[in-house]
Parts: sequence; structure tokens; C-alpha cells
Amino acid sequence: MPTRPLHRRRIGALAVAGTVVFGAVAVALGNQADAKQPAPPIDQLLGQELPGRTALGRVQSRLDEVAAQNKLTTDHLRQILASDKTAWLDHAGRLFYREPVATTTERTADAVASPRWAKTAVAAATGPAFELHSKPGSNRVIYLDFTGHTITGTAWNASKGVDPVNVSAYDTDGDPSSFSTAEQDVVHEVWARVAEDYAPFDVDVTTQEPDPAAIERSSASDQQYGTRVLIDPDTWYQSGCGCGGVAYVGVYDNSSQHAYYQPALVFTKGVGTGAKNLAEAASHEAGHNVGLSHDGTSTVGYYQGHGAWAPIMGVGYYRGISQWSKGEYADANNKEDDFAVVGTHGLALRADEAGDTTADAAALTVGTPVSGIIAAEDDTDVYRVDVSAAGNYSATASPAAVGGNLDIKLDLLDGSGAVVASNDPASGQSDAGTPTGLGASVSGALQPGTYYLRIDNVGYGDPLNTGYSTYGSRGAYTVGISSS
Repeated sequence: MPTRPLHRRRIGALAVAGTVVFGAVAVALGNQADAKQPAPPIDQLLGQELPGRTALGRVQSRLDEVAAQNKLTTDHLRQILASDKTAWLDHAGRLFYREPVATTTERTADAVASPRWAKTAVAAATGPAFELHSKPGSNRVIYLDFTGHTITGTAWNASKGVDPVNVSAYDTDGDPSSFSTAEQDVVHEVWARVAEDYAPFDVDVTTQEPDPAAIERSSASDQQYGTRVLIDPDTWYQSGCGCGGVAYVGVYDNSSQHAYYQPALVFTKGVGTGAKNLAEAASHEAGHNVGLSHDGTSTVGYYQGHGAWAPIMGVGYYRGISQWSKGEYADANNKEDDFAVVGTHGLALRADEAGDTTADAAALTVGTPVSGIIAAEDDTDVYRVDVSAAGNYSATASPAAVGGNLDIKLDLLDGSGAVVASNDPASGQSDAGTPTGLGASVSGALQPGTYYLRIDNVGYGDPLNTGYSTYGSRGAYTVGISSS
């Protein structure tokens, strides 16, 4: 009898022990099963395209992965999603922007005189306005498409559930079958302004539709690619977003789904039909494609600039001079080096076409102007001039005729390299579309001999609040010297 309680106690102890052992094994197996459970795809976390803050809440635990996919640092992506109301993630975690529409004031600022290029109307998209190239032969392209396009198989189709979408041609006179003189003027001016913004880069900004292979990138070994910036007058997307344009970030050199993230879109119903606004928007959207984010402040998403200057990735509608930026203005919220970022997405700087010193100066003949481009911040172009007869001479260096970005200081040097004359006017603007003071000229009485003209890029005022530095002061110029 005394042994029975002891037996019960022993059996109970074993049972308890067994419960503990089997429970531990069950927990361990459960943990192993959980450990083998794959993380859900990003598209399951997002489900659909979402605005920045909402998307950030969904992918916070996977932000490193999403940032890497977008070629951004985790902190930078977090800052964009948390603070920029125009930033969105699509269902797969790709960053894109929906730009705000231009205000009435911004559209009014666009009503400035435009150069008149075309002389006659053309049937459909042919003729000089649709044969423009800034650097023919380059392996990179930015195609400004005014002629209408069928969008199919892209992220834009997927987001709207409509495929294909037939986008109409740019039209302001109610006759989409031809381009009037006024419409051609706009095409030409937009091209000229965008070409100047991208002049420092080895890229062909064109209005002539390239072969699809010149835009699409089929693999990492495909070194001929680009982007299409479509000027879209329709409502299929714009009416839903109420925006001025849309573009994906950092997809210019994408080698796996390049066509899926094309094109960048500029909506005339969002920014207007004038050349200045369309050009600012086109350069801006293409800027997103080559990896750039918005330039704003701690209180505004888009910095509108100061004086005559604004950053391209901010809002340049009001300013005669819009340049690439690295956030040198007061309270800048984005310090990224635009030129460095663009360089990581497939656009290298142009090669220097003129020497930097008198020893390697390029030749310049009296009476025959030449053109060049300042592509690097520390670039200086020097030209040798042989004067055969004594007399009065005048030399002039002019920036791009439309939308100039380059602020020029012009020096005249004698044969020993000493400065004979120098000129650097103050810059400004006569209206929102016309910068002033970017060119420079020198004159004087010269004796026969060898002289040099030196073109240097300069800034103006204080980059914090009145002007700009040499950083974005790059672009095209024409220089010449003649007897007077």
C-alpha cells in the first residue's frame, strides 16, 4: 500500500516531464517552420500604387530592399516618402512622382514671346521641327514626342487597367492632322530649352522619332538606350491624378524592365501648352528617369527659386535661368549632386572639345564664330586667334539662344597669356522666359600677333538667396571675334 502513492507520483512526474519535452520539441519545430516561411513579396505588402506616407507604413520593415531596388539609400527613400506629397510607390515598390499642376500664375508667366522658327504648316509630323537633334550619333537619347503614341504593356497601363492607350498628338488649333506654324514654334522652342539643360551630357535630345531599339534597353550589354518624354494632351491619366506630369525614378538605364517604365509623361492639361512650361516639365520628368528627386525646402516640396534662378528639379516656371543643383540655396532639403546622380544612370558628361590652357587652345579664325559646350564645372575653353592686321576688334561669347544655362566670363589674353580685357556682366531676366547678362564681350585695339579668348563658367550673387554658383552654370556657347 505505501508504494502506490509513490508510483503515482513517479508516473505523474514522468508525464509532466514528457509534456515539457514534447512541448519544447513542438515549439522548436514551429520555430523552424516559421524560419523557413519566405517573406511575402513587396507587391503583397503594397497591393497597389500608394502615396508616399501610406507606402512607407506598408514597407517600413523592408525599406532597405525597396531602397536598393530604386538605387537610393534607405535614409533618402525614407525622407522622400515621408515628406514629399507627390512621391508614390507602385505595387512592386518602384518610386514615381505625380507632379502638381501649374498654377494660374505659373501659366501666366509662360505667356512670353517665343522665337519664330517654322514658316509653313506641315502635314503630320514631318519637316524641320521634327528633325531636331542636339547630339546626333550619341548612344543615349531623350526623345521629345509631340506626335502621339500608343502606350501598351507599361506600368501606366497596369495602374489604370487600360491597354492600349492611344495618346493624341500635341494640338492647339483644333486640327490634329497637321502642325501649324505656331505649333512648330512651340516644338522647336521646347526642344531648344531641353537640349540646353542636357547639353553637358553625352545624349541626343531629339524631336525625330528614333528606332525603338534606340530607346529600349534589352540587356545590360545593350549600350544604346534612352527615354521618351511624351507630351500628352489627353485625360486618360491626368484626370485621375490631377497632375502636371508623371515619371518613374532611376529607370533610364534599367536593363530588365526598361520598356515597362516608359514613357515619362507631361500633361498639357496640367502645365499648359506654352513652350516654357512644357520645356521645364519635360526636363524635370526626364530628370526623374535619370535618378533625380525633387529640390525643395523644409516647408515646400518644390523650391521656386530666387531672383532669376531656380533648380530644374524644383519649379522653374517663374525664372529665366533654371539649372541643375546640389542644394546650395537656403533651407534646401535635397543635397544630392545632380550631375553625379545622372552619371550613375547612364548619362556621362560630354568630352571637352577645346583646350583649357593656351598651350592646347583650339583654333579660332577672325570673322568665323565657333560653338562649344562647357560640360564640367572646372572646364575652361581657350581659343587661339592670330591677328594679321592692326585695328579695333570685338569678341563676343553668347550662351544658347533659348533657355541658356551657362553664365560666361570672357577673357582676352595676349601672346604671353596675360589678361588684356575681361567681361562678366550681372545676370538677371527680362521675363520668365528670357535670361539676361549670361553672355560677355570684350573689345580693343590690337596689334598683329597671337591672342587667346578664354571662356569660363561663373556664378552670380549668393547661391543661398540671390544667385547661383558655378555648379549648374554649364551649357552651350558661341564665340567669335571680328574687326570693328
